[in-house]
Amino acid sequence: MKRQIKYLISAIVVVAFIAFIAESCNTSQQANTGALTNDAASAVYVAPGEHDEFYGFFSGGFSGQVSVYGLPSGRLLKVIPVFSQDAEKGYGYNEETKPMLNTSFGFVPWDDAHHPELSQTNGETDGRFLFINGNNTPRVAKIDLTTFETSEIIEIPNSGGNHSSPFTTENSEYVVAGTRFSVPYPQKDVAIDSYKENFKGMLTFIKMNEEEQMEIAFQVLLPAFDYDLAHAGKGKSHGWMFFTTYNTEEKHTLLEVNASQNDKDFIAAIDWKKAEEFIAQGNYKEVPAEHYVNRYDEKTHTATSTLQKTVKVLTPEDCPGLVYFLPTPKSPHGVDVDPTGEYIIGSGKLSADLTVHSFTNMLSAIENKEYETTIASVPVLKYDKVLGGVVPKPGLGPLHTEFDDKGNAYTTFFISSEVVKWKVGTWEVLDRIPTYYSVGHLMIPGGDSKKPDGKYLVALNKITKDRYLPTGPEMNHSAQLYDISGDKMKLLLDFPTVGEPHYAQGIAASKIKSKSKKIYPIEENEHAHRARGEKETKVVREGNVVRIYMTSIRSHFSPDNIEGIRVGDKVYVHLTNLEQDFDVPHGLAIQGARNAELLVMPGQTETMYWEPQREGVYPFYCTDFCSALHQEMQGYIRVSPKGSNVPLKWSMGEPDPES
Repeated sequence: MKRQIKYLISAIVVVAFIAFIAESCNTSQQANTGALTNDAASAVYVAPGEHDEFYGFFSGGFSGQVSVYGLPSGRLLKVIPVFSQDAEKGYGYNEETKPMLNTSFGFVPWDDAHHPELSQTNGETDGRFLFINGNNTPRVAKIDLTTFETSEIIEIPNSGGNHSSPFTTENSEYVVAGTRFSVPYPQKDVAIDSYKENFKGMLTFIKMNEEEQMEIAFQVLLPAFDYDLAHAGKGKSHGWMFFTTYNTEEKHTLLEVNASQNDKDFIAAIDWKKAEEFIAQGNYKEVPAEHYVNRYDEKTHTATSTLQKTVKVLTPEDCPGLVYFLPTPKSPHGVDVDPTGEYIIGSGKLSADLTVHSFTNMLSAIENKEYETTIASVPVLKYDKVLGGVVPKPGLGPLHTEFDDKGNAYTTFFISSEVVKWKVGTWEVLDRIPTYYSVGHLMIPGGDSKKPDGKYLVALNKITKDRYLPTGPEMNHSAQLYDISGDKMKLLLDFPTVGEPHYAQGIAASKIKSKSKKIYPIEENEHAHRARGEKETKVVREGNVVRIYMTSIRSHFSPDNIEGIRVGDKVYVHLTNLEQDFDVPHGLAIQGARNAELLVMPGQTETMYWEPQREGVYPFYCTDFCSALHQEMQGYIRVSPKGSNVPLKWSMGEPDPES
């Protein structure tokens, strides 16, 4: 019977899609075909030596990283390692960054990164930080946009599938982390079919402290729904956070059928200012919840990992007025708030219409207690009392909405592979344009803030097939750039992306590039094993632990000849880059080291750990081209048998300092 229901749903979707296409062909005489215009090349051309107007930050999905593109050119500028080890930069391999990947499960060198989110001030992107979620092992990372490096990762306990994350409030008071998969609370060995009795959903609010470091402020315990995506209120709705839910049926198997039964699911509205009041009153439970907070210190150039053991949990039964459910058809995915903060758009994947809730109506329904029912002490507001409008039959499979600076909204439709432009307030469809193919998220620079830029839109497509040269069974995903400055959207550019970008954020380059760090001042280097000049280089043995204090500068290492290392030693090579010029990193690779290279920025210190496996003389060299004599930047390490009495000595073109 369940299989028949599944096939029936599939058939309905196909028939609806055919009918929709037929209706579109008959009624949309001026439909936008999405064909490239004659001036598309000039519109995206950035001349040699010129800079792009915008940065685009794209999640790497299953790569666990963030990729940075220039817009409108689509040029890949950088890949920022976050949750995954990165051999190019040594991230997660060098001793300084290994602690960034610590979790309560141990060292986890991978994650599934979905949603980048820029920090905001007064509801506008400010270019200070980029946050991104780890979906698999629930984590949230913070990237410092002066260095484009990951500066902090915090683990999220009591959670499974950190998907509705890490969307930020309009002054970056909080970033959130909602559980996609409800899990036993507390986590324990229980039968899966005890789902309704033992499983719970958890929404986490992470606060920035006075040092702009992340801390879990509180968690909100809710029914065992799947919490899918989120966005913060702004303007008049500042102080609220909105999460979509599906699986309000609370099923645990074959969700494509069993979690599609209810006519409406919910948007959960959380009053976080009221949560702060409950916290101040002590109206919370302090519960055991081990989680790691990993922070990189720019002065010591070293990360530390700290185990936290508890979190504060709020429950609706103890905190009346904290949470309300807004009924939303059907299996909503994205929830998006317009720049004024009045309208909350819920994109029901299985709904024929696009639902828009009114924040004003929501407050009125709360004040008048216009409830349909109550679930686990959470009032369910009456649908018709919170509804602000409906965009009728805009497309098939709505997912995400962002906004321009002219009062228009843009929604992606996965099944009908298109972006639809509509007017906020009148709900009138203004334009539609195809994507290639099966679009998920979209991004307009500032498009989820109070001050969107209305110039470009990027569609993030799941399928490319014929768009690029074939590369075997899998093709890279596609980003497509559209001009939205006029009445009609225009396709300008296709470019392939790193990994599977679920979401992206865009920001004017002027907000970041002037603050970009050029060097690490050598005199400020507080690394425990730095060498601020060649006179400080040395090799020190303590038992079987050997520390090599090495420097690099164009075009040599100091020391470049080292003897007295033995098989089985625990060797730490602490390399300080003495350069003080912009864009002159140095690398280090050692033959036989079971590790990645080091890539050390000017003025920085990084450490390679090496356990020599066999005797011999092994070369090391600089991996980053630094000068005309880059090839000459090399050296040798002699490894003698275990227990040998070869004296420890080192040199660089001069007599052994120990002789």
